[in-house]
Amino acid sequence: MKHLKQTFFILLLLISATLYAQTYSIMFYNVENLFDTIRNPKIQDEDFTPQGAKRWDSRKYWEQIDRITEVFQKIGAATGGFPILIGVSEVENRDVVQDLANSPRISAARYNIVLHDESRDGRGINLAFLYRSDVIEYVSSKPIPVRFSDNTPSSRTRGILWFTGKIDGEVFHFFNNHWPSRRGGQRASEPRRIDAATTLRYIVDSLQKADPLANIVIMGDFNDDPNNRSVERTLRAKGNKNRLAQGDLFNPFHAMHRAGLGTLAFQDRWNLFDMVIVCQNLSHGKENTFLLHRLERSNYYGFIFNRPFLVQQEGRFKGYPWRTYVGDVYQGGYSDHFPVYVYIRR
Repeated sequence: MKHLKQTFFILLLLISATLYAQTYSIMFYNVENLFDTIRNPKIQDEDFTPQGAKRWDSRKYWEQIDRITEVFQKIGAATGGFPILIGVSEVENRDVVQDLANSPRISAARYNIVLHDESRDGRGINLAFLYRSDVIEYVSSKPIPVRFSDNTPSSRTRGILWFTGKIDGEVFHFFNNHWPSRRGGQRASEPRRIDAATTLRYIVDSLQKADPLANIVIMGDFNDDPNNRSVERTLRAKGNKNRLAQGDLFNPFHAMHRAGLGTLAFQDRWNLFDMVIVCQNLSHGKENTFLLHRLERSNYYGFIFNRPFLVQQEGRFKGYPWRTYVGDVYQGGYSDHFPVYVYIRR
């Protein structure tokens, strides 16, 4: 019965995709420490082993795989077809991403993988894309290192994953980000996120100089809100698409942040660190080109997937995202972040 239900669900997704012709969803999800159970002496993954502090074992691992792909599956059902591109952060290696792609919940989408597997992060957490090869034609990919302006030896952080592909013959540049955390406080740690934003802005400027109509989609966990300096001023991702200067980017999650919405909670305060940001021509473009699409029933161009099954229903963290761990205590949830997504449509 379970397999029959999954088969029906997949058929429904594929049928829905034809009804939403030329409308595609693109999503991002911080999946909260997706590690395998095998000790890797090159990184700090000892907690995520059967003998480690978290007692991380195969049962918990496969449960997390199923949880994450359930989210992909349900976003697919809600958006009219499996997302054509999924950006993920906090994945250990290619094997765990391949296990996501092979899950029965989403295997019909036949996702290919682009992985940044040379993370400079001490814990070894990486960035990856899963993309549908029936929609996106692979062109190239590369990691972009982020170097801090203080140049200290301890300045090690996750890079930015750059993936170039074609959709219906149009070239798209996708960037997946996981900027430095707020450890030590927002203000003290802000310069490092500004360094990450500066690195990305340099690449964006180069692309726009070569082609002012380049299609650029930026996503990730920025560890800053839409109105913080790194995002709004350094990256130049603005919230009003009708007031963009040349070269500015449009951040559809800015308005959602002003409305009090968020993707993660800390000390009873919501933050909106997870975003999908697009270039100006994807927010304004010309006829017969791809555009960011807003649903008729929505006030926003971006969407937070915060369905009740992703929310902690009781206890100290009631109302927060239902996460996998709190400290070393296993919760059996999904992630400490909600996923986000946008639509593009020709």
